[in-house]
Amino acid sequence: MAETIAHSYLENTGKYKGILAWLTTTDHKRIGLMYMYAMMIFFIVGVLLGELMRLELFRPGQQFYNAQTYNGIFTIHGIIMIFTVVIPGLAAVFGNFSMPIMIGAHDVAFPRLNLFSWYLFILGAAIALSSQFLGNGPPDTGWTFYAPYSTQTHTNVVAAVFGAFVLGFSSILTGLNFIVTIHRLRAPGMTFFRMPLFPWSLYATAWIQVLATPIVGITLLMVIAERWLRIGFFDPSLGGDPILYQHLFWIYSHPAVYIMILPAMGVITEIIPTFAQRKVFGYKAIALSSLAIALVGYFVWAHHMYTSGMSITARWVFSLLTFLVAVPSAIKVFNWVTTMYKGSISVKPPFLFALGFIFLFMIGGLTGLSLGSLATDIHVHDTAYVVAHFHYIIFGGVGFAFFAALHYWYPKMYGRMYNFRRANIAFGFLFVGFNLLYFPQFVIGIMGMPRRYFDYLPQFTLGQQISGFGGLLLLIGIILMIANLASKRGAKAPDNPWGGSTLEWTIPSPPPVENFHELPVITGEPYNYE
Repeated sequence: MAETIAHSYLENTGKYKGILAWLTTTDHKRIGLMYMYAMMIFFIVGVLLGELMRLELFRPGQQFYNAQTYNGIFTIHGIIMIFTVVIPGLAAVFGNFSMPIMIGAHDVAFPRLNLFSWYLFILGAAIALSSQFLGNGPPDTGWTFYAPYSTQTHTNVVAAVFGAFVLGFSSILTGLNFIVTIHRLRAPGMTFFRMPLFPWSLYATAWIQVLATPIVGITLLMVIAERWLRIGFFDPSLGGDPILYQHLFWIYSHPAVYIMILPAMGVITEIIPTFAQRKVFGYKAIALSSLAIALVGYFVWAHHMYTSGMSITARWVFSLLTFLVAVPSAIKVFNWVTTMYKGSISVKPPFLFALGFIFLFMIGGLTGLSLGSLATDIHVHDTAYVVAHFHYIIFGGVGFAFFAALHYWYPKMYGRMYNFRRANIAFGFLFVGFNLLYFPQFVIGIMGMPRRYFDYLPQFTLGQQISGFGGLLLLIGIILMIANLASKRGAKAPDNPWGGSTLEWTIPSPPPVENFHELPVITGEPYNYE
């Protein structure tokens, strides 16, 4: 019996062996790991491109390459990080690996569709990355592909846009799969309000994926149609309206911020009660706030467009909605902190990364309120201040939550522990490096440093150099973290190394192919540490 239980998804099972067993698998755990391995490669490439930008910006004037090359580098950096890492990110990796186990299911509702979604992800990423090597050079529009420039530039925009379109299909299918899985495959007795909060966050995210992603897909096809067929959607010379592109793009892309951040919030909500050994404070408030974020997030897109010439009525309405969408996020932060109050806290690497997330996310959120305010946004719009805010939310939020999830579920994934001391050192480099890299951008942004500029005035030199040094520390932290996790030399992991209370900690590490030999029956609420 023990040998049967120990037989895990990491072993060769089914018709094929070796790499073919992975490429043809319908096991949600293997698919989650395949997403993770692909994203780690894309992430490393994106980080190196970011370091190239920081190297060029270390001093005023041209250092290593010209402005056109710089435009291509920051465009592909954005495309890689947004479309192949951050948007699929936590949902694709840990949603696939952990969510079916957490709700007591054997797999997702549509296992073959799940594998197809991964292939679409790889295909879309390959097409987008091919834009660097085909046609008339890398696209130079930035990851937003703003019209009318994206319809007029002679660089290879079509491949990048079509790659993003294919990646959108992967996102839609994954969201559809998760919605059906959560509705139909929960364990007996697991009502919605007995479900762990990470699946709750994935549920809210999935609705955004299904409802909002088709809008950006159509918008990207319109860009291709305008370039190839000269249809005047966005180009004023053809009778189009470039502001229409901005509206269509941000109607998806602001809800997409919540596709990125909601799973991150779900991860933090799992980690904090586990390491505080306390029941989550305000369980229903956290669950419903995820749905509230998903709903209100649809109505705030135009806060990216205050300087585009909208009416004053539209501007103050979108400003008000922007402040309102911060309320459910604040509820989560309040409940996380309250959950820790008087808890029996164990400061392990996952908890450290979770604390780092809260600190960085709060800075990102508070500076977002200043960007949502009409008066201040006029002054800092399109400056380095926006770069800092964006990265504090996306890298400081999603990135640190991803690292937290990786350290949290790593023992369950591989059946091995990792070196805590090395993980803590890596966290120190990552946290200090991140703040040195991006906090100076707030300062020089207020001083007037424009974003996406290849060169700058001498008064911004100190801030850019501090950022360059921070980028080096951040890179060292990433290398140390990956080296520690990739070594796989740790002790054999127990089934429940952290003392967690959700279902994934009740099965062997790593899990069996079918997760459960008998489906669990749920009789109480989650997060019971008594």
